[in-house]
Amino acid sequence: MLSEKSTATVRATLPAVGAAIGDIADLFYTKLFAAHPELIRDLFNRGNQNAGLQKQALAGSIAAFATHLVEHPDTRPDVMLNRIAHKHASLGVTREQYAVVHEHLFAAIVEILGEAVTPEVAAAWDEVYWLMANALIAIEERLYAEQQVLAGDVWRTWTVTGRVEETPDCTTFRLAPADGAPAPSHLPGQYVSVQVELPDGARQIRQYSLSTSPGSPVRAITVKRVHGPAAAGPDGEVSNHLHARVRVGDTLRVSAPYGDLTLRDAAAPVLLASAGIGCTPMLSMLEHLADTGHTAPVTVLHADRSPADHPLREDHRALADKLADSAAHFWYEESAELGHHTGHMDLTAVPVAPGTTAYLCGPLPFMRAVREQLIAKGVPAADVHYEVFGPDLWLASA
Repeated sequence: MLSEKSTATVRATLPAVGAAIGDIADLFYTKLFAAHPELIRDLFNRGNQNAGLQKQALAGSIAAFATHLVEHPDTRPDVMLNRIAHKHASLGVTREQYAVVHEHLFAAIVEILGEAVTPEVAAAWDEVYWLMANALIAIEERLYAEQQVLAGDVWRTWTVTGRVEETPDCTTFRLAPADGAPAPSHLPGQYVSVQVELPDGARQIRQYSLSTSPGSPVRAITVKRVHGPAAAGPDGEVSNHLHARVRVGDTLRVSAPYGDLTLRDAAAPVLLASAGIGCTPMLSMLEHLADTGHTAPVTVLHADRSPADHPLREDHRALADKLADSAAHFWYEESAELGHHTGHMDLTAVPVAPGTTAYLCGPLPFMRAVREQLIAKGVPAADVHYEVFGPDLWLASA
């Protein structure tokens, strides 16, 4: 809880800090990477930095946390904190790194806001920072303990045991621990971080959902190759490296599994909505529901450019068909194939069972549109959960 004195100061300065938070975040990263170039090389996603996405996510999370402290002083925004903590744990972030972030963040605040940062203002925002940081540290250390690893020591070497070209741009890599030990357990919907060494020596990290259920003897990730003007550069450097260079028998550094988009009530009706490569956590959930004999209604929704672009399309349909009470609806922008919908996902004619818990994964505009449609159909906002690949821009764009 923020102290009474700091609450008043943060409330008074929140408009000014909020207006400048983007510039503060930009300068913060400039200072941080100048002092610690190893962080942009081996920890932070260079593509997200180049595109400004990480800056937006940082600014959005700080502003949202401070606003919550002022407007709801007796509670914490645990949904946001848990999502960030899972991402941090999958990267091996440790408590010592929060002091480094504090140093450069507050240097950026002082430089951007100048004389407006009085000792009282600095103390109040320092309190905000450490409330957020200490909450994240506590959650992350609990996550490490649950995986029975030392804080930050999340990495193991895995061997690629299979490779399947699912679509022209999506490849599934089947994985097994290189030491022959059992794979760590995971929850349906969770992801792992994968670290690769690139030609320039950087060891870049990306997160990929496990597309198999906890009960499967196989662990697999499906990677979509990122195209675009910078596809050979930071924006798509890891996905292109995996597609072009990684073959059966090669090894990868893979983290313990994390992620907070997991099935919550095993007995409730479920709705799984995805677009593009966002289907991968949904496949893990579907396989788990089938493995455990789920009997409540399950609604499976997916949107893609065309049937040929739909990753793991046959698995998506087959797993839905295994369930006792399921309905699958696929939308394709460039296909009038019989049995499927044309255009963007439209839930007007899709029945949604009372008590449904919904899980969404895909591009942010897609998830926003589906969430609005679900709420209009009577699904409580608290029962709509989502996963974002990369920085979480939902708060930053709210």
